[in-house]
Amino acid sequence: MQISLITQFIHLFIHLFIQLSQLNQLNQLNQPINQYPLYKSLKLYTAIVLAMVFWSFSFIWTRVAIQSFQPMTLITLRLVIAAILLFIVARSTGNLQKLRRKDFKWFILLAFFEPFLYYVGETYGLTTVESTLAAVIVSTIPLFAPVLAFIVLRERIGWFNILGIVVSLVGVFFVIYEPKGGFNANPWGVALMFLAVFAAICYATVLRKIPTYYSNMNVIFYQSLLGLIFFIPTFLVTDFPTIQSIQVTRESLIALFMLSVFASVIAFVLFAGAVRKVGVTRTNVFVNLIPVFTAILSWIILDEILTVSKWVGISIVVIGLFVSQMGKLKFNKGVEEII
Repeated sequence: MQISLITQFIHLFIHLFIQLSQLNQLNQLNQPINQYPLYKSLKLYTAIVLAMVFWSFSFIWTRVAIQSFQPMTLITLRLVIAAILLFIVARSTGNLQKLRRKDFKWFILLAFFEPFLYYVGETYGLTTVESTLAAVIVSTIPLFAPVLAFIVLRERIGWFNILGIVVSLVGVFFVIYEPKGGFNANPWGVALMFLAVFAAICYATVLRKIPTYYSNMNVIFYQSLLGLIFFIPTFLVTDFPTIQSIQVTRESLIALFMLSVFASVIAFVLFAGAVRKVGVTRTNVFVNLIPVFTAILSWIILDEILTVSKWVGISIVVIGLFVSQMGKLKFNKGVEEII
């Protein structure tokens, strides 16, 4: 519902903008609104930012849910709920597509990197490191992604992309750095978070190999479903023997639901559509927004104080995002709308 309302607002805003700016060319207004480049750009960026917001919330939701559930139990339940929800939506709307045999290898590889490897690294990492440090490590994804994208996909890296990434990372460290905080951290937890970074980069790269025949919803459905092939056996070995000792609270159930719906379904659908339109490098730079949103959410929800340095960092990150997106966006033909 929230995404639908935002989409309708953007649609209305762009429609009014065009009417006001082109009153002397009324005949051009007969063109469908979704064909205007400005509309496509705002729609695309709205989708990416929403995905980052939901993934920022996931740090808080995971912290709450993990108080009741063991990490592998939480991840497995999260994937089961997400897969069931996606199947119901796709089936009821008549959009469920059959997985072609020739594409099976790519979907298995996709599911291995994310959700499996990424969720394992992130969830277990959050049990030993602070959320702010985890956000910093996650923000290094766009720093390493262009290298892998160039090697595997031969995707060109523009100077504006590089400059925007560097500027954004400087802003990220302004947001999360506290002079008296120090840099003490559990090495195992840091290693797990970097495992999640590696998995996310590989996921975004493999995603480009998925044919555009599949809608974004079907891509996320099959990666979630096939991810259970890796999660269920691991859950049976690690968490099943102690499952009777779980004490579930109302807060943890709500957090599990939010993780399943918003972080595991909606955010992935939006992010997948963005990657398939504008590439790994330009999409991943928005990951820098995660620690920014995490700081703001902590201020709103946890009553944490946002210092001047953090506000400066937020501004720098936004500037970096604008720099990285300079130049005309090229939309792939035959790719469906994100929202």
